[in-house]
Amino acid sequence: MLITAMLFVSGCSQNTPEEDTTEETGGEVTEEVTEGAMEGTTEETTEGVTEEATEEATEETTEGVMETEGEGGYSSVINPDDFVEVVDNPYFPLTPGTTFVYEGESESEPIRDEVYVTNEMRTVMGVKTIVVRDREFEDGELAEETFDWYAQDKDGNVWYFGEDSREYDEGEVVSTEGSWEAGVNGAQPGIIMKGNPQVGDTYRQEYLAGEAEDMAEVISLNESVSVPYGPFENCLKTREWTPLEPGTEENKYYAAGTGLLMEITVRGEAEELELVEIITE
Repeated sequence: MLITAMLFVSGCSQNTPEEDTTEETGGEVTEEVTEGAMEGTTEETTEGVTEEATEEATEETTEGVMETEGEGGYSSVINPDDFVEVVDNPYFPLTPGTTFVYEGESESEPIRDEVYVTNEMRTVMGVKTIVVRDREFEDGELAEETFDWYAQDKDGNVWYFGEDSREYDEGEVVSTEGSWEAGVNGAQPGIIMKGNPQVGDTYRQEYLAGEAEDMAEVISLNESVSVPYGPFENCLKTREWTPLEPGTEENKYYAAGTGLLMEITVRGEAEELELVEIITE
């Protein structure tokens, strides 16, 4: 997958291997984490101030785009004028015609994930989003296909506006559970990648009460990661979870100028995916 090789200085830089030397590294990661502890997070309680009250007082604002946490739960204010037509966040670049290929295992079964950035656009909440097709194969058979909708605001934050999801069994669609669209039935968009991620940042990636409540936290900005696609330094590491599935948690690693390199389940059912190829049309 040779997405235009633009490795940014201020992000995860690739250590380019010598030509004709390919090594299956198995996804080695330099990682310092104590299981069950949130790295880089210190919990402090001031007398008379509860965690809920602190969340209500927390507000992250970009020009015309806002997400807040309050009594009624998460809500976002979206102004279409504050979004741009491209998604070029260095950690989450979406160039139409690009396919990211990932391979790995889920509960010891081989899986393959193909993420294709289409040339299609979909308008959601008045915002033109880029349509990304994600197909997951288990033992060579298509198991799930989703069409995800992303858009980037002027501050570089990449927002997730929903998905059309389909589960397959022997080539037939057996479920569309997991599908949602921002602005419909109370669903709200979330941030999939910050424009300027900093250690300790915590944010919602999607929100539909009881259905889609994924969250993420920035853990590190200087991880070393090696995947079949190559070795990288100064990578972004996030911790992701959902209150809807307690006991399940995964870490993701991103390289500036390339995007997602690897995801590993660290709590819950064992699953790991690594970037093996980037294909451009």
